[in-house]
Amino acid sequence: MRRERVGFAVCGSFCTHAKVLEALEDLTKEYETVIPIVSETAGNTDTRFGTSDALLERLRELTGREPLMDIPSVEPIGPKGLLDVLVIAPATGNTLAKLAAGITDTAVTMAAKAHLRNGRPVVIAMASNDGLSAGAKNIGELLVRKNYYFVPFGQDSAILKPCSLMADFTLLPQTIDAALRGEQLQPVLLR
Repeated sequence: MRRERVGFAVCGSFCTHAKVLEALEDLTKEYETVIPIVSETAGNTDTRFGTSDALLERLRELTGREPLMDIPSVEPIGPKGLLDVLVIAPATGNTLAKLAAGITDTAVTMAAKAHLRNGRPVVIAMASNDGLSAGAKNIGELLVRKNYYFVPFGQDSAILKPCSLMADFTLLPQTIDAALRGEQLQPVLLR
């Protein structure tokens, strides 16, 4: 088991939660410490894709830890140096916009801010319906910022949703490895 401590932050994009939980299951087999973090929206919203209670229970089962769900619970990540890498999966367009603008009004954005103060990597596994429209500038902003690393992504449904972008969640382990070395996994844009 690897000793690097992984924070795993889950945002909305409810339709991707099944894929994200599969990726998390693989990570928990590889890393001995995985700390779950949940945005207030993901942690409190029931959708046609599942209930918030089911999501929180699955996170507990996989990590053996209680998910952190508010700003006061994640703020110590920075001062105490609790993580080696922070993963945000799925990272919604809303979360990307807030990170690009320096807004820290959710558990996930505060976790990122707290973690970044230590100069450690944040891995973004995006799922955004407006990635090639309104959200494009935020993705561009984060691509050039120090300590942000993207799980390679591409259009997930070019005909039906031409502006939608989604990470290949199966590439999360390789992206984490590269980020821990200070490198962006390439190619970042998938076909």
